[in-house]
Amino acid sequence: MAARKGSKGGTSPFEALKALKDELATKEQCRPAKKASVRPPAPRPSREGPEDDALLMHRLFAGVTPLDRSKGSRLPKQSVAPSAAAERHARRGADAAEREADAVRDHLRALVEGGARFEVTDDGRHVEGRRGDLPPDVARKLRRGVLPVDGRLDLHGMGAGEARGQLELFLRTMRARGERCVLVIHGKGGHSPGGVGILRGEIAAWLSQGRSCEHVAAFATARAEDGGEGAVYVLLRR
Repeated sequence: MAARKGSKGGTSPFEALKALKDELATKEQCRPAKKASVRPPAPRPSREGPEDDALLMHRLFAGVTPLDRSKGSRLPKQSVAPSAAAERHARRGADAAEREADAVRDHLRALVEGGARFEVTDDGRHVEGRRGDLPPDVARKLRRGVLPVDGRLDLHGMGAGEARGQLELFLRTMRARGERCVLVIHGKGGHSPGGVGILRGEIAAWLSQGRSCEHVAAFATARAEDGGEGAVYVLLRR
């Protein structure tokens, strides 16, 4: 039902109330908006406490072994280089041990192969040796230089140890090649103390008792044209 107008043409009370409401709404829209206040985030309470610090230290030092202070803090002593005299003494000891080992091996080899097999003669100038099972006529041919020489070994200037090793290697190699007679030059020892060569005094023992003897059938001082008293013919075993 339409609102009634006043008798004098004025607005009704309802219209006046509506107009007031619209006016208030318009003023509210025109009023500047208030800025929303932003609160800073509250600080997080620290979770680290005495117990957390202890746990962290335990993790950092896990597996670390503390030093034993009861033994002191001295540094280990530095190794001192051995003196020249100590080195010479050690070398002499090693050489003696090697000679002893060689002697033991030679003795065992002699026992296995039937003991001493060589008949050796040495008058100071001429040396000769042969196996007991070698025919005498073969030894005479060797002594007279009748057999052709298939190879030569010169031991001049070598020490006893080196010469002995080279002799064994030479005889083993020549025997493996099927050679029959070789010449070994050991020297007369004219420049050695007392005029006696070291190798001259050892050659008979090496050929009849040492490691070289397993390759040897006989040996004899060479003729003058092949070196005389400074060399020996060596007949190799087949």
